[in-house]
Amino acid sequence: MDVLAGLLEGPRARGAFMIRACFEPPWAVRIADEAPVSVMIMVHGEAWIVPELAGGEEPRLVRPGDVAVARGPGHYVVAGDRRTEPFAEIGPGQSCTPLNGAPAGHYAGLGMRAWGQPGGSVQMLIGTYQMRGEITGRLLDALPPLLVLPTDVWDCPLTPFLAEEINKDEPGQEVVLDRLLDLLLIAALRAWFSRPEAAAPAWYRAMGDPVVGPVVRRLQDDPAHPWTVASLAAEAGVSRAALARRFTELVGEPPMTYLTGWRLALAADLLRDSELTIAAIARKVGYGSAFALSGAFKRVYGVSPQDHRTGPS
Repeated sequence: MDVLAGLLEGPRARGAFMIRACFEPPWAVRIADEAPVSVMIMVHGEAWIVPELAGGEEPRLVRPGDVAVARGPGHYVVAGDRRTEPFAEIGPGQSCTPLNGAPAGHYAGLGMRAWGQPGGSVQMLIGTYQMRGEITGRLLDALPPLLVLPTDVWDCPLTPFLAEEINKDEPGQEVVLDRLLDLLLIAALRAWFSRPEAAAPAWYRAMGDPVVGPVVRRLQDDPAHPWTVASLAAEAGVSRAALARRFTELVGEPPMTYLTGWRLALAADLLRDSELTIAAIARKVGYGSAFALSGAFKRVYGVSPQDHRTGPS
């Protein structure tokens, strides 16, 4: 299993919010939807993305073909000009509230998966994940609040496909768009982590190591196996001491600690995104009983598996 695909496998996008946004200058929108992550692709025109966090990311200009990934829950403004005050605020649940004297309906729905102003010369494709999952969080926490990939490092053939599919209304279309959003995010993250300025997480850098990389893959591919440092060392063809030392140096934690975190992250997603019993989830992620999973889960997350399942997303 590819490490990025594995981290994004659960939860995958389900009913993601996807639109073609159309604007005519002057335009500006404040994004305060608390979404875990949004992917924005510039189609026509240019846009400034201005994070609001003081001392945080610098404003970034997005040109046609560029992709931007904004990590929540921070707020930001998307505008044609950095000096333009926003005419609307997008809140949780994708609610839209007029700002700065703009009339109701200044930006409005334009039909199927389109929003903004009729005939707008500026167009963006936007896909927004609605729920933050623990596995996705392990990856997204390694990202800056805002990253922009210009066309010289981003040439994804999925972009024109998304631009075509977002206008369709066919059976299963929501699922098609969800999977396209997943693939776009994976492609963007791969491109980002290959950049010299990207601070890729330790586990990602370790994937290229001939000893530790295969061990990380084995842990991720088969978390339910009763792994020990000895069995992992045998798989890697090194001594237990050598594996433990090298793994800790590259990943930042010992193999068994990493495995525990991975198992519990899997369990957290399965609790939210499946109807499996807690006992079944425990077996699936490598715990012998629901009781064993519950004890480990509460130590790390501070709540029981059942409370996590029924709590807010």
